[in-house]
Amino acid sequence: MALLNILQYPDPRLHNVAKPVAQVDDRVRAIVADLFETMYAAKGVGLAATQVDIHERIIVVDTSEQRDQPMVLINPQIVERSADCKEWEEGCLSLPGVYDKVVRPDRIRVRALDARGESFEIDADGLLAVCVQHEMDHLEGKVFVDYLSSLKRNRIKARMRKRQRETEAV
Repeated sequence: MALLNILQYPDPRLHNVAKPVAQVDDRVRAIVADLFETMYAAKGVGLAATQVDIHERIIVVDTSEQRDQPMVLINPQIVERSADCKEWEEGCLSLPGVYDKVVRPDRIRVRALDARGESFEIDADGLLAVCVQHEMDHLEGKVFVDYLSSLKRNRIKARMRKRQRETEAV
């Protein structure tokens, strides 16, 4: 297993659309293990392969308090969305320290493959639903700040670029 480098917004690679995984094999399982190690080390609840510059449709999540309910979703698809939406404050490992409110469907049903390549479906609500939708957005090249006004997004982009320059100067 390895800790992977998480791309920081506004890195253009975050806007790449991920390709479907053709076969779940040892290579994909190694990516999954690295994603979990990276997510847990960064104290996140979800991570998409796109965020570590691997443009394949793989996400990992663990929204449990004890951090003991890891979930792998390979080639995830939302097959049902509730009409009810809820506003949640979201953050992102690609935008450390940045949080804002995003409105999303409150409940979803997702079909995906697990780490053995077997198909399954889950019903998700609350934080799990938000997390899965947020990570699936990454697979489509979308970052949560894309839901914000252009004014907010440009301020965040400027702040992130400034932080990046300061980090590089050290």
